[in-house]
Amino acid sequence: MTELRIESYTMPAGLLGEENPLPPLHAFRTPSASVTADIEGAAETNYPDRGHEGSILPYRLQDAYSRTRTPHTFKTAVLENNILRATFLLEQGGRLWSLFHKPTNRELLHVNPVFQPANLAVRDAWFSGGVEWNISIIGHSPFTCSPLFAAKVHMDDGTPMLRLYEFERIRRVVFQIDCYLPDNSSFLLVRPRITNPNDCTVPMYWWSNAAVNELDGTRVLGPAHSAYFHDYDGSLKTQDVPIRDGKDMTYPTQRQSAADMYFRIPETQRPWVTSLDQRGHGMIHTSTPRLRGRKMFVWGMAPGGRHWQEFLSQPGQQYVEIQGGLACTQTEYIPMPAGARWEWLEAYGAMQADPTIVHGPDWQNAVDHLNSNLESALPAEWMSRELDRTSAAADRVPSDLLQSGSGWGALECQRRGSTFSPAIPFPKSSIERDQQPWLNLLEKGELPYRPPSDLPGAYMVQAEWQNLLESFLATGRGVHWLSWLHLGIMRYRAHDPAGAKEAFEQSLALEPSAWALRNLAVLALDAADENKSADHWHAAARMKPDLLPLAIEAGIALLRVSRYQEAIEFINQSPPQVAGQGRVKLLAAKAALGMGDLKSVADFFAAPCEIASIREHELSLSDLWFDFHAAKLAKEEGVEINESLRSRVERDCPPPKEHDFRMR
Repeated sequence: MTELRIESYTMPAGLLGEENPLPPLHAFRTPSASVTADIEGAAETNYPDRGHEGSILPYRLQDAYSRTRTPHTFKTAVLENNILRATFLLEQGGRLWSLFHKPTNRELLHVNPVFQPANLAVRDAWFSGGVEWNISIIGHSPFTCSPLFAAKVHMDDGTPMLRLYEFERIRRVVFQIDCYLPDNSSFLLVRPRITNPNDCTVPMYWWSNAAVNELDGTRVLGPAHSAYFHDYDGSLKTQDVPIRDGKDMTYPTQRQSAADMYFRIPETQRPWVTSLDQRGHGMIHTSTPRLRGRKMFVWGMAPGGRHWQEFLSQPGQQYVEIQGGLACTQTEYIPMPAGARWEWLEAYGAMQADPTIVHGPDWQNAVDHLNSNLESALPAEWMSRELDRTSAAADRVPSDLLQSGSGWGALECQRRGSTFSPAIPFPKSSIERDQQPWLNLLEKGELPYRPPSDLPGAYMVQAEWQNLLESFLATGRGVHWLSWLHLGIMRYRAHDPAGAKEAFEQSLALEPSAWALRNLAVLALDAADENKSADHWHAAARMKPDLLPLAIEAGIALLRVSRYQEAIEFINQSPPQVAGQGRVKLLAAKAALGMGDLKSVADFFAAPCEIASIREHELSLSDLWFDFHAAKLAKEEGVEINESLRSRVERDCPPPKEHDFRMR
């Protein structure tokens, strides 16, 4: 009999900390979403990047995590039958953390031995391993490091189903992920459903990202003869599969730099992707046709890619990602009509194939062999019927709530005056501190006052809530600094910078706050008044000297206008818990280089300095290393710094491993 139970899972963890209280007003894009060049075959996509958002509001950044790991116990849900045991991290986006194949005593996924957040997602924090469910916007999921609602559902035959669900606040859609293991099934079945309850079309995005072990001789296969290659250089290139530039790119260890490879699977072909070792063993992921796209991601074998693998885990824990998505690539969105409901069925299981065919020279023969093996193990027609058969279970009211998610879904139900669906209940009891001020606005007509020394609270940018706040302020209700601050953020997100500036200035006039000054700094930067922007940021940081994110922003603003001495003085006057942070030390070293103080830069590189939030594709450390050595060499030789000297430095002075995060 299949069993669903709640357990705990302990591993070393760098804990997340509190969310960043500063509203993320600017876009927070990832390298996969930074493609700018045209691609061949664009007619089959919604390319380029239609639906891109100007910011991740109303979500806040999760950037206060640590690299000091201590044992931490995570809440898990376990689905188990006689063949598979699936473990889900409920508090981290419901991630499928482990899929263990009992007959062969093999783990099918890459299970990271540690939980180590790093700066790779739209909200900053992300961690590697398992299968991640990504919805809404390019750059991982807003929920990847946040709890989802989790519930137990009984299917018609009594099989337990794990339901994960939430309300997604950018697209204002609801989604559920129903996971189940039929008796004797060698595949974990995952049934996502997205519902657009709005009266307008929304851009939609979904990718299921599975991490598998990167081993010598492992090959990733998909049923296609061409692919889009993204080399993290801002372009997509169409090339044949498997050979590219004389190398077989379906072997991850053949790739030097980080890369995405999107298989161009014909519409008549069943979609799947698999990673198989030298013996032909591994995991396969397949789905019904709606989940059309398939991708392989590799970090590459260059020093920067190897360092990233260790930075996300520990030595010896390399992985590759095999992924499935709604679109062909991760640079695009699919228009989801008003009132639409999309659902599909995914399957994750063991694959065993003839290694002489899998690793043979005939690509088509290998694809045909895997098509045949998959069809024998899990027929495509059966999956289509199973999707239909489980429709009633997907509509069923859960029997038990195993974990609560956020209170935003319940708050939206209160605003609408109705539930989304009985199948995904958002109890009013889930409304907590973040939602309470907005519930007060809905029920009593005003945001509660709090002093400017307090945090401003969680943000809301949905048009209906902005209309409420605007209308109540117009009648003189809730007129205080905080109401005008939130209204300014709403107006900014609604592409009304003049209205936002008016609101922030009104907030400042009612009561001075670091929050309004900081937001005016962003507006000044948008207006290309960099010195005024730096003034505002510096003043805001002096009002909140212990707020690390604000200190970092202020330091960046001062460096942007080459006010190096002022930046050094600002950092030196900061509290030790701020000045001692790795990111702030990096800013101080940049300022020192700007002042020609090479000794301080040398001291920075000589001392241990860990920057937990180094960004994917960020070159701050390696750029500073090269700039420092170029300045040093120019001084020693009495020459000017030019391109020739820089090229010589990059060739002769490679950065140490701990400072090398280059993806190319």
